[in-house]
Amino acid sequence: MRKLVIERAAVKHNLSVIKERAAGAVIYGVLTGDGGGAGIVSMAKLLRAEGIGRFAVYEVQEAKKLREAGLTDEEILMLRSTTDREELEQLVDLNVVCTISSVDTGLALNALAENRATVACAHIQVDTGMGFGGFLVSEPEKILLAYRSLPNVALEGIYTQLHAMKVGDPECAHQLEQFRQVLDTIHSAGFETGTVHAAGSFALLHNDSARLDGVRAGSAILGRCRRTRDDRLKTVGYGEVPLAEVRWLPKGHSVGTDKPVRLKRPTRVAVLPVGYQNGLGLVRPREIGLRALWRQWRQAQKRTVRVGDQRVRTVGPIGATETLLNVTNVKCSAGDLAVFDIDPIFARGFVREFR
Repeated sequence: MRKLVIERAAVKHNLSVIKERAAGAVIYGVLTGDGGGAGIVSMAKLLRAEGIGRFAVYEVQEAKKLREAGLTDEEILMLRSTTDREELEQLVDLNVVCTISSVDTGLALNALAENRATVACAHIQVDTGMGFGGFLVSEPEKILLAYRSLPNVALEGIYTQLHAMKVGDPECAHQLEQFRQVLDTIHSAGFETGTVHAAGSFALLHNDSARLDGVRAGSAILGRCRRTRDDRLKTVGYGEVPLAEVRWLPKGHSVGTDKPVRLKRPTRVAVLPVGYQNGLGLVRPREIGLRALWRQWRQAQKRTVRVGDQRVRTVGPIGATETLLNVTNVKCSAGDLAVFDIDPIFARGFVREFR
């Protein structure tokens, strides 16, 4: 049985770092992608136990799972706008804070709330350069129209998304300046903005000026965000699986399917029944260009798996469902447990276990 292990102590440690960096700003635990692959309900309950009571999701079903699991009093923010009536009906039924990213999405939510003789809650989304959605900063009149023309919508907050290129990135500073100009326009017109948030995981950890009223922590919870040496996070999530087979292969034998390699000497190999179809070796896109490709290649060369109390290297490329390990100098046999790093968001075919 393949197990994906999520260490509670490591998650709690990361949350302590996140709280310190938030410095009193409200924290939204971003639970998209099934809680970053750790399981949305289990992760939400762990966050709640650590004092975090605001969550952010991207799908209606994510919000539904949280409510059905008993998380009824916590605030849930939908990070995606929609004009689909069925989705809006469900979001209002689930008492979810919606996102308004355009006049059309605002009018759709307002019309539904008006028909129900109720008031829906929402945050305004502003596009400062990501392009995924939101009112453009060059069209402040449309943002003000949302504040003036939606009597059945309580606008409780406003947010934007920032680039996560590098520490001290001038583009991020430019985005924040644009966002502040939007806030000034809203305040000058006599409206309150509610909770203001811009920082995701990377900006939260490395940009104090992006903290504002609230922050959104997602990949940082598992230490799977873009990392710097001094961020103090712990990487969360590893796989456990018994070795399927151990055997000797002669010198000159080829191993692997994609770009096979030939063994330079007789080699004792163990079959790890995990491959890229299970998420082994997959990494989140954080950099581009030749330097990024070189760094990924170097990481692949250093990839190791722990068998017993020893580290062993992979032999040849990672296969679809199996990967070979060099255990020439390691005492082991089929059935022995192998432990390896794997990003939970890519893990497939594993049983999750919190420890």
